[in-house]
Amino acid sequence: MEALRAAGRAVLRSPRLARHGLGLRRRRKLPETWADMQEPLLEGMCFTLKYLGMTLVEKPKGEDMAAAAIRRIVATARVGARKFQKVILTVSPRGISLQDADTKEMVENISIYRISYCTTDKLQNKVFAYVAQSQESGALECHAFLSPKKKIAQAVTLTVAQAFQMALDLWEAAHAGSRQEQPLHPSCVLESSEPSRPRQEKSSP
Repeated sequence: MEALRAAGRAVLRSPRLARHGLGLRRRRKLPETWADMQEPLLEGMCFTLKYLGMTLVEKPKGEDMAAAAIRRIVATARVGARKFQKVILTVSPRGISLQDADTKEMVENISIYRISYCTTDKLQNKVFAYVAQSQESGALECHAFLSPKKKIAQAVTLTVAQAFQMALDLWEAAHAGSRQEQPLHPSCVLESSEPSRPRQEKSSP
């Protein structure tokens, strides 16, 4: 439990992300502190991104796994001549929801309990990706998105990590004194010059 709290504190201390406007919908800035983050996260933090595609993966988490999956997705996306779907990705303690930015149709809702990993790719640093278990097949899927700027991709990763911390806090409050199994806490990795760290990592300037 203490390890989870420490991981959450580490990602919340990421230096630059919280101090800049990040192109969020309605020009909402990422709050400065964890206390300031709670209310916007409950409502849902929105990011406008382009959906690159999906590939199946064998492991629920891992930096090498995610990097290889992102390479496959980006390579496939470059071959095709199709226009990428613009989506509004909303992050909350309930999970991630995807809405078509043009038609406003709901594309998918991904429960936070199905997400096992999220990352900002080191080489493709404008790409945000997450790994989740398919509700239909049970297969592990890596989904990748292109952001307008590197710092927006980092902000999405940071926000997902914070959403998991809040979900864990809410779960603990609701099940105080209970022995029920706790929800899984995923690894969320920001681009970093320190690849040896296993969980949330401080982004490089």
